[in-house]
Amino acid sequence: MSTDALAAFLSAYRRPDGVPDELLGPDGQVRPVWSAFMQRLARISPEDMATRMSRGDQYLRDAGVFYRRYAPAEASDRDWPLSHMPVLIAEAEWHEIAAGLTQRADLLEAVLADLYGDNRLVAEGHLPPPLVAQNADWLRPLVGVRPRSGHFLHFVAFDIGRGPEGQWWVLSDRTQAPSGAGFALENRIATARVYSGLYDNANVTRLAGFFRAFRDALMGLRASESSRVGILTPGPMNDTYFEHAYIARYLGFMLLEGEDLVVDSGRLMVRTVDGLKPISVLWRRLDASWADPLELNEGSRLGTPGLVGALRNGSVTMVNALGAGVLEARAFLAFLPKLSRVLLDEPLRMPNIATWWCGGAKERAYVQANARGMTISGAYSTGLAFELEDMLPQDLGAEALAARIAHDGPRLVGQEQVQLSTTPAFVDGRLQPRPMSLRVFLARTASGWQVMPGGFARIGLSDASTGLAMQKGGLVSDVWVIGARRAQSETMLPRAAETVDRNQPGALPSRAADNLFWLGRYVERTEHMLRILRAYHARLAETANPEAPLPAAIAHYLAGLGVDPDEPIPDALMGALSAANSSAGHVRDRFSVDGSAALSELMETTRGLIGKVAPGDDAARAMGRLLRQVSGFSGLVQDNMYRFNGWRFLSIGRALERAANMTGSLLAFSDPDAAEGALDLVIEIGDSAMSHRRRYSVSTDRGTVLDLLALDGLNPRSVLFQLEEIRQHLQFLPGNAPHRRLSALQRSVLRAHTDLSLQNPEDVDGDFLARLSTEILSVSENLTHAYLR
Repeated sequence: MSTDALAAFLSAYRRPDGVPDELLGPDGQVRPVWSAFMQRLARISPEDMATRMSRGDQYLRDAGVFYRRYAPAEASDRDWPLSHMPVLIAEAEWHEIAAGLTQRADLLEAVLADLYGDNRLVAEGHLPPPLVAQNADWLRPLVGVRPRSGHFLHFVAFDIGRGPEGQWWVLSDRTQAPSGAGFALENRIATARVYSGLYDNANVTRLAGFFRAFRDALMGLRASESSRVGILTPGPMNDTYFEHAYIARYLGFMLLEGEDLVVDSGRLMVRTVDGLKPISVLWRRLDASWADPLELNEGSRLGTPGLVGALRNGSVTMVNALGAGVLEARAFLAFLPKLSRVLLDEPLRMPNIATWWCGGAKERAYVQANARGMTISGAYSTGLAFELEDMLPQDLGAEALAARIAHDGPRLVGQEQVQLSTTPAFVDGRLQPRPMSLRVFLARTASGWQVMPGGFARIGLSDASTGLAMQKGGLVSDVWVIGARRAQSETMLPRAAETVDRNQPGALPSRAADNLFWLGRYVERTEHMLRILRAYHARLAETANPEAPLPAAIAHYLAGLGVDPDEPIPDALMGALSAANSSAGHVRDRFSVDGSAALSELMETTRGLIGKVAPGDDAARAMGRLLRQVSGFSGLVQDNMYRFNGWRFLSIGRALERAANMTGSLLAFSDPDAAEGALDLVIEIGDSAMSHRRRYSVSTDRGTVLDLLALDGLNPRSVLFQLEEIRQHLQFLPGNAPHRRLSALQRSVLRAHTDLSLQNPEDVDGDFLARLSTEILSVSENLTHAYLR
């Protein structure tokens, strides 16, 4: 492509004055690292580019990538805000960035070791006492507790930006529970799809090697081969929960919530369906103060009582150590340049943004005199200054500003206003410069710190740097580190493996088993409601009289289920679907992406029908469409889930709910005094009309219905089939080895199965069905007692 053609492609791109631009150099020419990529990009037509962008967005939607955005009214799940243009950085420059951040990570490690150890930095006057003592993230119970691994920090991140002179600056340190590494992976996959054909030829350094090294490092920190590594999450309501589940699935670690863990005799254990199992490495993704309600925040419902005691006992390695978040306070940036010389005997290779803590008289005077060129905000706040709501108003008068600084000085910092470099982003189909910052991740491995070759960039929606914050609508972009040679392929597998070892699936936490069990039940409950509603509205379409005997009987049955028959899309149906989605959300790491997507689509489809469906034939057809979607979800689960304990609990839940629903249907509609057409109705509800025609040469009667739907062990809709399936699954669950006495759960299943197996159709009356319903309820209670508490 000619230079003129590339210039035409960039004709609308205007490099901002006085601010570095990643694409264009000071001479207005495309920088070398971008040249080859831009030449290829310029050949892509606008129509093709729009298709490519849609392909990347569709991948993110299919993968279920979301970010929870908090608003004054309520929180909402937002599609991942991908900026389709990557940020390109030359490999040589990235090595300089990596060297500066590695040094900084070592410095932060040394500072933490002192703050929770000898406290020399405060004693010798290098740090003011209030900066530590008044910091809510400095945890006094952890003082003197040396991490079992010997290190406080294992995974850190830094937000960096390029300043007006072209130099990189650290904007904030992330040592608490850095987020974004999993999103960086999804950014890479989506962006590679946008630029299929370009990505492979761009010499982009791959990311898998970084994650493989960190995974191996965490595995190496275990106390024994039988111990486990877990990822501790606050749960599905956290804004980055998707990432927690994604990383757990990608690395092969258990995703745990605080209630999954218990401290027993000073050791951290995870509650599993096979009893308590030791866990000796925990990568936490929640703030430290919530980790232990016994010694830290007593109001926490997210943590594990006694966790600090387990750390004190040296039985678990926490990644990162509890209390590491103290270094995220913005005021620390004012002291780190000096601390680097004190602790490392060298200056910072990458400086941080100029910061002044207003706790000293000299610093207060300087900030007050130069306030118009600064942002003034909370000293103990974390993150980027423009992310937060604690900044002093820019239009605050001089007198009011002086009074505020004099009164609140130790709780304030002044920082040089950030004027970040720009990078190209697509705006209305054309490239425009937008401000950006990078988040770079470092992981401690056996050979020292390893830097992720990329990370992700945050892109502003406008020319102002304040638009970078994701909670305010900013975008994110993939970061490509471009080498001189073709990038080496990377996978999560060891490079030198000569044989394939099949690892046994990990232990199943009781909470995960509980959610899978109830997921099976709620989905089956949804299907049952849909079948009853379809049958009701079909009869309503035929008779146009809801008071007719059969529609009235169905309406009475629906009311017993908590379903309002007068609502085409009842609240109870939405409630069951919502509960299914909630259960699935708690086990994202154990659930296929397609399964999650199918369940979410079912929810959205059902919600979209509210107020748009009329009773009768219209509602019956709508129920039919929803039934087909439910069947699609069930098929995905059966096809995709590994046949281990998690799948068994889901299947048991589904079978138990189906057995209970079918028993209830038979009790309601197979009574000799039931309304005319009730027997055909129950055959329809059981989706067994074809089987009935093939198995019985007579017309539908009570005996054939009970034989097919209660007693036929080959009919996947019969009660006996469900009980037999539960019996088979129980044989593989922990505690059910041969030659042992039957457990209460096994006895309850055997009792229900045997009682039903011994019956003839004519013996299955209302009393027997009521007794069978109670026995099925007993199975559920015994299962909960045995595995799910």
